[in-house]
Amino acid sequence: MSNREVRMTTKLEGAHTTFLPFNRGDNGAAGNPPSPPAPLPQAGEGSGGGGHRTAYLWKTVWARDSWLEILGRYLVAKRDTKKQIQKIIFPRFHQLDATRKLLSTVLAEGAGGKYLIQHSAGSGKTNSIAWSAHFLADLHDVEHKKMFDTVLVVSDRNVLDAQLQEAIFDFERTSGVVATITGEGASKSADLAKALSGGKKIVVCTIQTFPFALKAVQDLAAAQGKRFAVIADEAHSSQTGEAAAKLKQVLSPEELQELNDGGEVSTEDILAAQMVARSAESGITYVAFTATPKAKTLELFGRRPNPDLPASADNLPAPFHVYGMRQAIEEGFILDVLENYTPYKTAFKLAHNGKEMDDAEVERSAALKGIMRWVKLHPYNISQKVQVVIEHFRETVAPLLNGHAKAMVVVSSRLEAVRWKLAMENYIHSQGYKIGTLVAFSGEVNDKESGPDAFSETSQAMNPNLKSRDMRVAFATEEYQILLVANKFQTGFDQPLLCGMYVDKRLAGIQAVQTLSRLNRAYPGKDTTYVVDFVNDADEVLTAFKAYYDTATLSNVTDPHLVYDLRSKLDAAGFYDDFEVERVVTVELNPHAKQSDLAAALEPVASRILQRYKTAKEVLKTAKARNDAKAVEEAQNELNALVLFKADIGAYQRLYAFLSQIFDYGNTDIEKRYWFFKRLLPLLEFGRERDEIDLSKVILTHHHLKNLGKRTLPLGEGDEYPKLDPLGEAGSGMVQQKQKAYLAEIIAKVNDLFQGELTDDDKLVYVNNVLKNKLMESDILVQQATNSTKQQFADSPDLAKGIMNAIMDALAAHGTMSKQALDSERVRDGLKDVLLGPAQLYEALRGRGEGGVPL
Repeated sequence: MSNREVRMTTKLEGAHTTFLPFNRGDNGAAGNPPSPPAPLPQAGEGSGGGGHRTAYLWKTVWARDSWLEILGRYLVAKRDTKKQIQKIIFPRFHQLDATRKLLSTVLAEGAGGKYLIQHSAGSGKTNSIAWSAHFLADLHDVEHKKMFDTVLVVSDRNVLDAQLQEAIFDFERTSGVVATITGEGASKSADLAKALSGGKKIVVCTIQTFPFALKAVQDLAAAQGKRFAVIADEAHSSQTGEAAAKLKQVLSPEELQELNDGGEVSTEDILAAQMVARSAESGITYVAFTATPKAKTLELFGRRPNPDLPASADNLPAPFHVYGMRQAIEEGFILDVLENYTPYKTAFKLAHNGKEMDDAEVERSAALKGIMRWVKLHPYNISQKVQVVIEHFRETVAPLLNGHAKAMVVVSSRLEAVRWKLAMENYIHSQGYKIGTLVAFSGEVNDKESGPDAFSETSQAMNPNLKSRDMRVAFATEEYQILLVANKFQTGFDQPLLCGMYVDKRLAGIQAVQTLSRLNRAYPGKDTTYVVDFVNDADEVLTAFKAYYDTATLSNVTDPHLVYDLRSKLDAAGFYDDFEVERVVTVELNPHAKQSDLAAALEPVASRILQRYKTAKEVLKTAKARNDAKAVEEAQNELNALVLFKADIGAYQRLYAFLSQIFDYGNTDIEKRYWFFKRLLPLLEFGRERDEIDLSKVILTHHHLKNLGKRTLPLGEGDEYPKLDPLGEAGSGMVQQKQKAYLAEIIAKVNDLFQGELTDDDKLVYVNNVLKNKLMESDILVQQATNSTKQQFADSPDLAKGIMNAIMDALAAHGTMSKQALDSERVRDGLKDVLLGPAQLYEALRGRGEGGVPL
């Protein structure tokens, strides 16, 4: 201890003793704030030590009652299987401070409050939750009555859940007071009912069980007046069943799209979904732990400076307690993952074969998305990025931690994950490297270009040696070094050996922070991490991190009048009337109503809207056949209006579900429309159609990955940090005529945007046209391709000779590239890989041999 800082240890080991910081934090940074000077002592009194930054230690922490509580309630002995003490757990200052403030506030304000605790990764949240759970379970008011009947703790189902359960059981002073719910289906509900009504002080459940548990808690609080505390960790997991159904009420379209592609969601989202229309639950106290609170989490759980006034720009909800990223980094509990950040820029050029492409117009937005997706999935694009990833890993990441370092590759979709995995294995095998890879994605992927059968995590082609092991457990072994993920393990995944991350996915805002933070876990000897990013703008990533570097702050609060504006817009659309709304709500609120009653109430309005959509589609088809431009426009406008209406009622649901937890509208018409739209939306099965854009004639002529240079993104620069914006104006879309353009024009526009600094060395036409066309003339190669496997063909001396002859023939027209190939066997091998991979020489030769592809 000095007069500025305090450090502590629970085990003295001479020169090897490790002392950890025990400081209060100094305005979000490490260390301690200045202490006000003490008054001058009277005659015969000591000075008391006031004025020192560390005075809190002897004045507060070492005060008699405080120290006895720490020794009696906080100190935990971790024992091994032989019951021998392995280590002593002692609270860090922020853990002591947060739990004490939580208890004193709950005691002073009573049950029913909401508490958002923003504690960074590396803060020891598992132990903080365990202490909070036990202390709340034992909390009694001034009349010596228990504050809570049961404390419900929710966490991720995998590793963290095991850690949390272990911590809670370790902290248990009396056996039998903790229950864990892991059952499935009916047994889950039975176990919950038994635990909640059977005197268990603490019930630990998984994120999958959480919706059932919270429903049981809410019912007991309402019916029997019981009081509960719900502690939610920011654990994340794939969602199915009831949890996913609840979530769809509150997720944004972007979050929904990711969920549908096997994405992950947080306990915050589930909690928000379960709390719909319950803005005043006095029997339940919510405590939410998170390192990266979303804006809606702050609005739901944050504390207003003036609790008597509604939230506003001058009364912004804020976290109850903060241990921020900055302090955790400065104290050495996590690493700064932006210190070695290398962005890449992809430049490419497209061309198209066939004049027929100019004859048909396509929808500009859909075509642009289709082209960019086509480029991302192009075998050459993937193969070039795979080479960068593997070589960077070998040279820069693999040597770290005495050769035990691991890396993660993040891609945008499950289809990309399949193709990346196959390309990575192919490259690793061709180079003779010993690098083990795993791929993680949900469900099955059908990709005929990669193989005839569906691909899944357990497929032989994906993870042949997984052998029923948990992905996290397998990746932790020496067998694997690289984990490739698509919408999985980007949040809530702790693997301290991760030192490198390769990103080929657009990451915005909180997603960038959560994904890249997989690298920040501390480990002995780990002092650096590397990020290689093929997609994102470095400045945007830095801005996203800065929002959570210190205390997360709202820029404003969501305007409650947005619901009224959207209601007026939907009413004015003319697709329903008040009588139809009333009819559905009457059935919804009737406890004796049957499903058939609800169907009958919805049938007239749903059928009418569906028929309008069907009629408009038929009119559009007929108008196109007659080349009637005016009729085409009118029919398209009708279709667009119906699709917009469907999108708007979804936006209304999400907006009201969120705002009704914060504001008491006291307006039954607003509430009635929420229930009406909730029941109507699933019946409107249209609007998912997309115009297919034929890209079969498009070819990639140039491609170049440019390394923009390694840089440090300075988190600590500047005094102002970005703020989190609340929900914007929902349902503000208007019917617009979709822009049309010729595909050739769109490709030209894309080329202008992405061509960059391309040179002749970046031409794929050298391989696609010059070399491939020459090799296609060889009858010997046609015969060999037709009668041998691809691997046998790749090893053919005639193929190597044919490539050399083709290079020599092209010397006059393509001097630079041909000379490089003639001088280097490595370049020739690379050309062969491209010919057999993206250029599909083998398949083309076989096709010619079978009479399918003429010269």
